[in-house]
Amino acid sequence: MRDFDGPDEDENELSVTAPKTWATGAPAVVHALQYALGQTSPKRTALTLLNINQAKGFDCPGCAWPEPAPGKRHRNEYCENGAKHISDEATSRRVTAEFFRRYSVDELSRKSDYWLNQQGRLTEPMVLREGATHYEPIGWDEALDVLAGELRALDHPDEALFYTSGRLANEPAFLLQLFVRAFGTNNLPDCSNMCHESSGSALNETLGIGKGNVSLDDLYNADLIFVVGQNPGTNHPRMLSALEETKRRGGHIVAVNPLPEAGLLRFKHPQKARGIVGRGTDIADQFLQIRLGGDLALFQALNLLLLEAEDKEPGTVLDRDFIESHTTGYDAFAEHIRETSWDAVLEATGLSRDEIEQVHERVLASRSVIVCWAMGLTQHKHGVPTIREIVNFLLLRGNIGRPGAGVCPVRGHSNVQGDRTMGIWERMPQPFLDRLGREFRFTAPTKHGLDSVDSIRAMLDGRAKLFVGVAGNFVRATPDSDATERALRNCRLTAHISTKLNRSHAVCGRTALILPTLGRSDRDIQAGGEQFMTVEDSMSEVHATRGRLAPASAHLLSEVSIISRLARKVLGPGPDIPWADFEADYDLVRDRIARVVDGFEDFNERVRRPGGIRLPNPVNERVFRTPAGKAVLTVNDFTMLRAPEGHLVLQTLRSHDQWNTIPYAMDDRYRGIKGSRRVVLVNRGDLADLGLDDGGLVDLVSIWTDGSERRAEGFRVVAYPTPRGSAAAYYPETNVLVPLDSVADISNTPTSKSVIVRLEPAADRTPAQHEHVVG
Repeated sequence: MRDFDGPDEDENELSVTAPKTWATGAPAVVHALQYALGQTSPKRTALTLLNINQAKGFDCPGCAWPEPAPGKRHRNEYCENGAKHISDEATSRRVTAEFFRRYSVDELSRKSDYWLNQQGRLTEPMVLREGATHYEPIGWDEALDVLAGELRALDHPDEALFYTSGRLANEPAFLLQLFVRAFGTNNLPDCSNMCHESSGSALNETLGIGKGNVSLDDLYNADLIFVVGQNPGTNHPRMLSALEETKRRGGHIVAVNPLPEAGLLRFKHPQKARGIVGRGTDIADQFLQIRLGGDLALFQALNLLLLEAEDKEPGTVLDRDFIESHTTGYDAFAEHIRETSWDAVLEATGLSRDEIEQVHERVLASRSVIVCWAMGLTQHKHGVPTIREIVNFLLLRGNIGRPGAGVCPVRGHSNVQGDRTMGIWERMPQPFLDRLGREFRFTAPTKHGLDSVDSIRAMLDGRAKLFVGVAGNFVRATPDSDATERALRNCRLTAHISTKLNRSHAVCGRTALILPTLGRSDRDIQAGGEQFMTVEDSMSEVHATRGRLAPASAHLLSEVSIISRLARKVLGPGPDIPWADFEADYDLVRDRIARVVDGFEDFNERVRRPGGIRLPNPVNERVFRTPAGKAVLTVNDFTMLRAPEGHLVLQTLRSHDQWNTIPYAMDDRYRGIKGSRRVVLVNRGDLADLGLDDGGLVDLVSIWTDGSERRAEGFRVVAYPTPRGSAAAYYPETNVLVPLDSVADISNTPTSKSVIVRLEPAADRTPAQHEHVVG
């Protein structure tokens, strides 16, 4: 297949139609196949799609939604975006040494994310030497010598940062954290710092474990499911089939979101006749179009209504036995909630009291309740208190630790939860560090490391001098884009272990390395034979993943190989860790995981069983590993987002044709946007108040408490059914607007869903077309 030689981005063809009122169906199949066949051959497409998410195939490198049990999976167990994601990895396009001779780093830095990604798979190690303008080829041994030499030359191991994306499987994740800790630091920032850290912070404090506790069977059998701050139609489309099953069994669903997302309105299952020729399934029984950041107020109001209902009919509403036996903090919580102001709640949420009371009636009629959420909750300053309030809501009626009930944070990347289980965290608990040290006979560092935001600060002020990115696209995943780029350029060396080209490769330290690795779909053959790896999904199920495709290049190494070889060069005769054996046979890695990580006993044997293993969750036994030994009801101060006059609260979000930081097209089919990503969605009433025209060109200017401003130029205004005072635009284009210091309390997560902006009319830089069909 020819290299991609299309245009960078065409921002001159914007057209806008009415948002869709349903998701998936035949169009999803067509779009997935069109993208796949545009990337590779029909034969390779078939081989890829028939093996994705199958028991003997490979796990989708997209989202972390679980698969049904073996025997209950469809032959095509993937969604539109999963098919695009794996086709993107399995592309026949290649980035060779000739490509890097053709394009300087400066030229690459001016290309779009779309264009960079479309170039294809990286094929051999490359180095940008100090003072050079172009990357050039370098052998693996020399490349790792360069990196190892720079690591050994640091004054202290804490001057190095090792960032991880959720694409990394369990075995290389375990080896990475082992190497980093044997090297002497806990600087292991990861993508979870920017997404679900608020979930982990809240759940650890209240329930004693930072994960959700529900299974697919729980979802199927729940009486009531809340889907809050989440867009499964784009970000986890296979979740819609689970919600459809909930509805089929008589359960109900309440959607809480600032935007009316198509998948939560109606779902047409592409693998069933009613999804192709029929109307499909209505998903949300009630849709609450909440203002940005109003979720804390909503759940406080629901908790107030539960307390008042119990007052009227004592012993019939709250689960008093559960509260008394398994929780602490009830009295302080109840006293605080009774002070809730309805006027404040209605202002913060933008909802009516009648809407909230309708939800309350649904709660009273439901014995088992699950609350699902994603970054619409976690990326607010008060994200942790919001999730704690959700836990309060579930605890009041005993909806924790029984079938069909519980907490369900939905992770957005395939193994981000597994990476954390394996030790990819800058603040791993001391018992884990102790077990790791005993197993490998060294003393693991105990000083907490740097998370993603603090890593940027450390690079900016010179405390961190070397950055290693293992999968992912750090530059485009992080907030305050200009600050992030200055930070990386301040490093002595930046190195990226990657499958495809992205902007992080064009934002370099004085020396830079690109270390190309196998993809999830590639066969991995080592000295010990063909290998497999494992991943953990959002519901704590761990299963094998086996690549089936010939690697994109003979020069690629697996992540296990890269980490093992680097560790041998850096650590030398240090801790007695059998790195060469680990590289040859991943079973040996799993044997050590079984001895270090809770829940992985007999890992090699159990994970080979169909469907893998489900990790134990003490919450499901109503065991709460908090200091009190009980689940904790918390007091959470009321918070409301207010923008100054003439300003809006902006959330950054994905388009439908996008996975994480990489767009696959310039369209957002479900929202009716085609031809451009530089758009801002604004309520028509707000446009009138601001004196702006639908289709007008504006600059987005964010403001911060220190008086500083950040600017994203050249966005088309699109009148859209957003809540009054709330706006939306796509990331990573708008990450530049999120101040580095604008973070969630406790979790330090960037507040990408609550950016205060003003819209400044801008001169029409291009003769852009803008067609708007209202409907």
